[in-house]
Amino acid sequence: MENKKEMRTWLDDLNLSHPLVIAGPCSAETEEQVLRIAHELKDTDVSYFRAGIWKPRTRPGMFEGVGALGLKWLQKVKAETGMKICTEVANAAHVKLALEHDVDLLWIGARSTVSPFIMQEIADALQGTDKPVLIKNPVNPDLALWLGGIERIYKAGVKNIGAIHRGFSTYEKTKYRNNPEWQLAIEFQNKYPDIPLINDPSHITGKRDMIFDVSQAALDLNFDGLMIETHYDPDNAWSDASQQVTPKTLVQIMKDLKIRKESDPEADYNKELNNLRAQIDVVDNQIIELLGKRMKAADGIGALKKQKNVAVLQSKRWNEILGKMVIEGESQGLSEEFILKMFKAIHQESINHQEKVING
Repeated sequence: MENKKEMRTWLDDLNLSHPLVIAGPCSAETEEQVLRIAHELKDTDVSYFRAGIWKPRTRPGMFEGVGALGLKWLQKVKAETGMKICTEVANAAHVKLALEHDVDLLWIGARSTVSPFIMQEIADALQGTDKPVLIKNPVNPDLALWLGGIERIYKAGVKNIGAIHRGFSTYEKTKYRNNPEWQLAIEFQNKYPDIPLINDPSHITGKRDMIFDVSQAALDLNFDGLMIETHYDPDNAWSDASQQVTPKTLVQIMKDLKIRKESDPEADYNKELNNLRAQIDVVDNQIIELLGKRMKAADGIGALKKQKNVAVLQSKRWNEILGKMVIEGESQGLSEEFILKMFKAIHQESINHQEKVING
């Protein structure tokens, strides 16, 4: 699959003066709920109204969606508000029903993208459709698996494609529901700059009060749009209550995030500069997180040394580390002087942590 300008034609044809916004409830619960939210989003920057019809759940017994009945409600949304409609499909039967009900855009969820068998089944069912199809990243941070899913859809003759970045599962406890792993999304953009890339801050954060910041980070990294879950009574939503915002809050978020077209001759330069700065911010945050993990390991070492009454400073071990890091640094284009200064500072902080544990 080659990168082609035509891949973003479906998005360009919308002629938007702002990033694409896909919004609506996590799950369609009742006809009244769907239509009420849709009417509150009418005449805003929302281009596609979303609602989960079939909900893949981690465990049975949870609310798994209203099923095909909800497609009728989405048709009413289109008729009454003029907004385009979209929903997630997870198998060939879903695709058939969605196309029969003239759903304008389909997306494939992370739990489906992870399986080449499921992706091929969906691709076969989508054969030749002109509807835009968006593919969410797989649950695990595997760029090849994500691209492989997109390639299967593309090879089925679907030319209007896009990707949704919804973050990745991790065994580590972080402030995110799904760790964004921004670097992987950046690599995706570098490989396929003309595949529209949409950010899903709702699933990345899992918390409504973090949605604005993640959305801004995505737009700073030149994402093409956002998919945000909204509900008029989010605390009582039937699924993912904590990550949904009210329509009123969503409108304010869109207003605050809006990026208007620049007209000055320095626009391209400024856009690229801001993108590179945003990439640096991403890496800097990763460095801080890694240093925090390193110091937690140092705390553990301190506890062991205290138990065995061992001295904090182990010169032989430290010299081995320093020599290894100088060689590793040089392979990354980093000077010996920089590596020595950085790791001496890290080493001193590690000693401070161990001494605090031993003396505490």
